[in-house]
Amino acid sequence: VCEWRSPEQLKELLDLELKDTGESESKILQCCKDAIRYSVKTSHPRFFNQLFAGMEPHSMVASFITEAIKTSLYTYEVAPVFTLMEDVVLRTMMELIGWEDGGDGLFNPGGSMSNMYAVNLARYSYCPDFKENGIYSSSRLVMLTSQEAHYSISKAAALLGLGTKNVYVVPSDYRGKMIPSALEEKIQLAKSEGAVPFFVNVTAGTTVFGAFDPIEEIADICEKHNLWLHVDACWGGGALMSKKHKHLLNGIQR
Repeated sequence: VCEWRSPEQLKELLDLELKDTGESESKILQCCKDAIRYSVKTSHPRFFNQLFAGMEPHSMVASFITEAIKTSLYTYEVAPVFTLMEDVVLRTMMELIGWEDGGDGLFNPGGSMSNMYAVNLARYSYCPDFKENGIYSSSRLVMLTSQEAHYSISKAAALLGLGTKNVYVVPSDYRGKMIPSALEEKIQLAKSEGAVPFFVNVTAGTTVFGAFDPIEEIADICEKHNLWLHVDACWGGGALMSKKHKHLLNGIQR
């Protein structure tokens, strides 16, 4: 799986120096071999990790194609084939979620960035002037999420200038699911403090328990208080593809 070495040992084994001149092809080939040798082989049959699923031949070929063509999905002009492919995949995902009236979407490098985009969208929806006037254009905004939620929610609050203290943590039950009545209490608490709740994060598949928050019940509360409902489905969104487990995401279309 991996020929493990400490950082100090690996620095001695690898030639990592940035030189002013190029290297011979034989030296470059050796560098490639060393990079493979001392890396973790995630496609190895004895490698097990929740974030990897082994080698998929078709995906590997697709990676070869995208790397060889070297285009970017900025515009149709520079990526005609891939922008059409992206549109088809996004539309199919919207159908799986249940957005009968359509929608919009984009592909992100990971769950943390996805959650940050969600917070930014919610803030812009609640306070459109924020884009130009910044924090001076709004009241003290509060986000709500469960105690089992991913740390990227607090990270988004920090990066976007909302502040981690304005992320109110809602208790979860013994199975790791957000308690709807506790959410209602936290919303009322924020309002009593003069703050403005605007965003609720629901987790579909928490990091530790793999728990699915009760989306339908939470959606009712969000609708009652006019709050933006976001579902972090980075871990459990794949259940939408399962006839047996799809019910765990009931309400995600809301």
